[in-house]
Amino acid sequence: MSLTVTLELPDVLLQDARHVAQQTEQRVEDVLLDWLQRGANDRPVELLSDEQLLTTAKLQLPMTLQNELSELLELNRESQLEPQQRNRLDELMQAYRQGLVRKAQALKEAVARGIHPPLNEA
Repeated sequence: MSLTVTLELPDVLLQDARHVAQQTEQRVEDVLLDWLQRGANDRPVELLSDEQLLTTAKLQLPMTLQNELSELLELNRESQLEPQQRNRLDELMQAYRQGLVRKAQALKEAVARGIHPPLNEA
């Protein structure tokens, strides 16, 4: 089921969405929907159940994305990246960094709840 919603967006947000849409050859609506879905999936770790918290602490970048990231990093080292590949590398690196932060937050909360040993005891 879906629902059509009309939103009034700040100019800066709309400009960012248009830029990403142009760079990724997507519709602006699809970019905004992706951003909303990501935001909904990134609930504060303090609100996650113990099981969700432990799962989040163990998350890894999917293998297909890991392989793509490795290939792009290799091309980058060789200074052979095309502009579109540079944008994709930036996207993947951002996702990787965000994932690391999310894992660290989840691990910290899991230790605080006593459901995971501190790293210096593991």
